[in-house]
Amino acid sequence: MLEIRGLGVHYRGIHALRDVSLKVQSGHIFALIGPNGAGKSSLVNALSGIVPSSGEILFEGRPLARIPAHLRARAGLIQVPEGRRVIAPLSVAENLQLGRQAAGIRGSDAADLERVHALFPVLAERRHQLSGSLSGGQQQMLAIGRALMGRPKVLLLDEPSLGLAPVIIKEVFKALVQLHREGLTILLVEQNARLALETAQRAAVLEQGRVVQQGEAADLAEDPTIADHYFGRAGLIA
Repeated sequence: MLEIRGLGVHYRGIHALRDVSLKVQSGHIFALIGPNGAGKSSLVNALSGIVPSSGEILFEGRPLARIPAHLRARAGLIQVPEGRRVIAPLSVAENLQLGRQAAGIRGSDAADLERVHALFPVLAERRHQLSGSLSGGQQQMLAIGRALMGRPKVLLLDEPSLGLAPVIIKEVFKALVQLHREGLTILLVEQNARLALETAQRAAVLEQGRVVQQGEAADLAEDPTIADHYFGRAGLIA
């Protein structure tokens, strides 16, 4: 579904990524873990076309080098950004419609709304509420729902647990597991290494802009080096 070959990102005087190569299989959750500043968000932004990059990105076998960000989204490569970035003055329903419009989806939205509301019932309950008045967890659900309204083929999730209470994190990740069961391909950038590896099928560890380990998520979860570096941090969910 998604193949990265020798990806490099260099901007603002920073060499954020160096020679990164990954493959994301169709229908899998692929997790990217690593310390802050490792280049995880830069990788997602390069895939989305938000920052310039070198190397190759293939989406369903199609090179993306000359494809601008908005057309990547319309092709089905849709990002849920770090920090959620909902449009605060607009209602929940209007934010969801923006996700649909940005992806160029036409026709009835009933099935898409039903899917989003089934995953996150609170969005149906609060559909007329201004998005800026939602809690952080509800805004994260809205950001994911907005992306789903664009019918993604690959969902790029950048730090979905950031700043959320443990009970809300579990609810969000339960929805991700359900989306995986439905066949959606997900690239998950996540600070909570334990939870990411428990959720994903494959994973990679990024440090200082380079992939230092990758493989089956279950195997990485049992690696004592990864456990020592990432599982003991405050805020991680067992």
